[in-house]
Amino acid sequence: MNIGRLRAAWIVLVALAAHLSLTRPIAAETVAPTPASDVALRVPAHPVALQKAPGRDAIELVRQSPRTVERLDSGVMRVDFGRVAFGNLELTSPAGFQDEIVVRFGEKQANGAIDRDPPGTVRYSEVRAQIVPGTTTVIAPSVDDRNTQQSGAVGRYGNVTPPAVLTPPEWGVVTPFRWVEIEGIPAGEDAAKAVTVVRLAAFPKHWDEGAAEFHCSDATLNRVWDLCRYSIKATLFAGVYVDGDRERIPYEADAYLNQLSHYYVDADPKAARRTFDWLLKHPTWPTEWGPHMVFMAHADWMRNGDAEWIRQRYESLKAKTLFERLGKDGLVHSNAQQIDWDDIVDWPPVERDGCVRTEVNTVVNAFHLAAVEKMAELAAAVGADADVQYYQERAEHGRRVFRSQLFDADAGLYRDGVGVNHHSQHANFFPLAFGLVEKKDRQKVAEWLASRGMRCSVYGAQYLLESLFENGAGEAAVGLIVAPGERSWRHMLDSDATITWEAWNESAKPNLDWNHAWGAAPANLLPRYVLGAEPLAPGWSRARIRPNPSGLEFARGVVPTPRGPVAIDWRLDRRFSMDLDLPDRMTAFVQVPNVTGAEGIFVNGSSAEAKLIDGYWVLKDELKGRSAIEVR
Repeated sequence: MNIGRLRAAWIVLVALAAHLSLTRPIAAETVAPTPASDVALRVPAHPVALQKAPGRDAIELVRQSPRTVERLDSGVMRVDFGRVAFGNLELTSPAGFQDEIVVRFGEKQANGAIDRDPPGTVRYSEVRAQIVPGTTTVIAPSVDDRNTQQSGAVGRYGNVTPPAVLTPPEWGVVTPFRWVEIEGIPAGEDAAKAVTVVRLAAFPKHWDEGAAEFHCSDATLNRVWDLCRYSIKATLFAGVYVDGDRERIPYEADAYLNQLSHYYVDADPKAARRTFDWLLKHPTWPTEWGPHMVFMAHADWMRNGDAEWIRQRYESLKAKTLFERLGKDGLVHSNAQQIDWDDIVDWPPVERDGCVRTEVNTVVNAFHLAAVEKMAELAAAVGADADVQYYQERAEHGRRVFRSQLFDADAGLYRDGVGVNHHSQHANFFPLAFGLVEKKDRQKVAEWLASRGMRCSVYGAQYLLESLFENGAGEAAVGLIVAPGERSWRHMLDSDATITWEAWNESAKPNLDWNHAWGAAPANLLPRYVLGAEPLAPGWSRARIRPNPSGLEFARGVVPTPRGPVAIDWRLDRRFSMDLDLPDRMTAFVQVPNVTGAEGIFVNGSSAEAKLIDGYWVLKDELKGRSAIEVR
């Protein structure tokens, strides 16, 4: 027997036991009530060591005051913190009051009270706590085995679920909640006022509320962006990107979508790297999730320009490209298990728009080619010249075979797979988002996708909307974000969501979480496309500024970059005007939309050389610093 492994397992079990022991309500050291303001709470370290979770030093408990506290006719105190956050409750009791109270935590309301039987995995919990007069008590629900499991459940084909990411044991259990109901506080206005209730919420230590901004002429779109931005902040409670509260496990696709949005709302996005390294040790099972690791590394390269970080991980990325599944025809093939389970297409399964999974699947092959093209760029970044040529040749050959075998020229669309006559949205928006559709066919594919509406999950929506924004259908993309009905972010807002959901509704996913940031795609899509800011060279040394009006009258905002903020403020009426402010050491390749009757483009009042290409004025010279741009 390996004594070292046995000893390591024993340490983890002891630590986990300590973690579980803190799930009961605990009485903190008696202290004077602290003013309830958003300042970091200093919590004494727990004496039992726990294997250090990634990023725990980047997260802190923050004391938050309630937005409202009211006494209901039933005598119950109802507390509203305004937004859902992961945390627990600190209660300072009235002097002279000693009794048992019942505390209810909830994410959702129903009929003016916390919903005690919410759908899916929407959180509700109830705790009984013994109160000591004049003391402060930390109250938390019991541990949930689903989001603290360390052993790993075995899936359908023997795949093992990775361990959940544990929060620091000295915090006690944290749960997502907005509302609290307290039953048992003595009647009387004075007694109710004497109770001090504070939420101890887990947030990133260095989060900068002013790092990013977005505001436009559509009030609902502004609310969507704010919902999605806060979703990234609130779901970072574990220090890495986890897939919501049900499992608290990083998954590659979830992590990439989180990463994209995090980069556009926070100036200190180190969580992406911590999550990437966690996933190298704890990969998950879906076929397309592996290529997402290449996407994550490439996104890091484009944002940070750090070749050394890529170099240290470069070899591990080669196994994420699906090369081992290439057939002699140059396409990725799937066996029976992969067709049945691993080739995910979209999740939950009802969101696949009837996609027929077969041995040679369009979605899987699109991910392979997208990963190969990004690997060519990463190989160049680390100086692997032979690999650059190999990946470029593979990408060129793969594109030809992909089109010849999977594109239906009569329909002008991609089939779901070889030998399949069905055209799902997914078989078309993934290739379109990845630039695999030939230029002459892109407009038709984009128009077809827009005409079919939202036939994918909140995960698939990232790529569907990218494909529309990139191909002249920005107004359709914005329309889908704020569409009436149950399949949009407007529906989440109308349902009083304060963190994005795992799925559009419980009919699509009966066990959905209400705290899942893979549903926060507009946090990156709106600044990337409506404002129009993207890195054109690694480390944002060069930016592409290409605003997409998308049916809006104006938009303004700030995009954080490692070189400093990029500020954009544009307006469209009879002319298009834009104020652009770039940080030092950054230049921008600028393209701005044409308007009817325009004669040209002017920069800082002077005529500028530009070409009109596909409805955009493309400036010949790159800009730097502050510029006022007009099309008239």
